[in-house]
Amino acid sequence: MATQSLTLQPSGHKMPLLGFGTWKVPKDTTADVVLKAIEAGYRLLDCACDYGNEVQVGQGIKMAIEKGIVTREELFITSKLWNTYHHKEHVPLAFARTLKDLGLEYIDLYLIHFPISLKYVPFEERYPPEWGNMAQDPVPIHETWAAMEDLVRSGKVRDIGVSNFSAILLMDVLSYAKIKPAVLHIEVHPYLNNSQLIKFAQSQGLQITGYSNFGPASYVELGSPTAQNAVPLFKEERLSKIAAHHNKTVAQVILRWLIQNKVAVIPKSSDPVRVAQNADIFSFELSLQEMEIVDGMNIPLRLNDPAAYANIPIYA
Repeated sequence: MATQSLTLQPSGHKMPLLGFGTWKVPKDTTADVVLKAIEAGYRLLDCACDYGNEVQVGQGIKMAIEKGIVTREELFITSKLWNTYHHKEHVPLAFARTLKDLGLEYIDLYLIHFPISLKYVPFEERYPPEWGNMAQDPVPIHETWAAMEDLVRSGKVRDIGVSNFSAILLMDVLSYAKIKPAVLHIEVHPYLNNSQLIKFAQSQGLQITGYSNFGPASYVELGSPTAQNAVPLFKEERLSKIAAHHNKTVAQVILRWLIQNKVAVIPKSSDPVRVAQNADIFSFELSLQEMEIVDGMNIPLRLNDPAAYANIPIYA
C-alpha cells in the first residue's frame, strides 16, 4: 500500500500520514483489531494511557512482528502522558508504565495529552486514572516539558509533542523548549477545521495529527448533546456529492481533505471493509474547489471539550 509521511523536526524522523486510532477500542478485541490494521497496511498506531488498552495494543503489535508482517522499526507508535502525571517526578513513572504495557523498548512519539494538571493518582489506586479524579494540582507546563525532554535524552522516546494545546500555549512552550515539540495533536474535522491553529503550528515547524476525523460520529455514543444535534458528516450533502464524483466514501473524502492539508489522520474501525477503505486515500485527489467546499463547512463545532464534561475551560 502506497503511503506518505511527514518529517518531524528537529529529529528528522518520518511520521506516516495514515494512522490507526485506538481510542474506545474494547480491550477484548484490541489485540486482534491492531493486528488486522497492521495487516491492512497501517503503520502509525495512536495510543494513550487514558484509553486503557495499551497492554492489548502491545499484544497486537507483538503478534504482527512475530508473524513477520512488520518489524518494530517499520511501525510508528504514539502514546500520551495523562493529566495526573504532570509533576517532573511522575513523568518518567507514567512513561515507564506505558512502555511496559506496550511491551516496547522505545516509543516514537510521546505527547502531553492535555494542558491540564490534576492531582497525582498512584498506579495501585487507579490505572488509568481517567477523568475520575478532578482535583486540580497546578504544575507549570515548563516543568512537565523539561521532564519530557529528559525522556528524549534517555533514548526511549524519539520525539515529543503536545495535544489539545492552543496557539498561546504553543507560544509558551516554544519560548523555553530546548527540544522543540515535533507534533501538535488536535481535533480536526470538517465542522472544526482549526485552520488558523494549524497554520501557526506548521509555521513553527510542528507537524499536525488530527483526531476525531469523522466529527460527531465518535461522540454520539458517549451521549454528547452537541454531537447528537449535529448533522452526521456521513450524511452531509456536500460531502456525499464529492464522494460520488470520485466513487469513494464520505470517510475517504474527509481523510483525503485532511492529508492534502498535511494533517496526519488516525481513523479507526473494526470492520475490515472500512479499515481497507480508510487506508485507500492515496489513489485520488480533491480539486481546489472541492477542498474549499470542505473548508467552508467549518462551524466551528468542538466535540472534545473538557469544559463540557470536566468543567475545565481550556479553550476559553
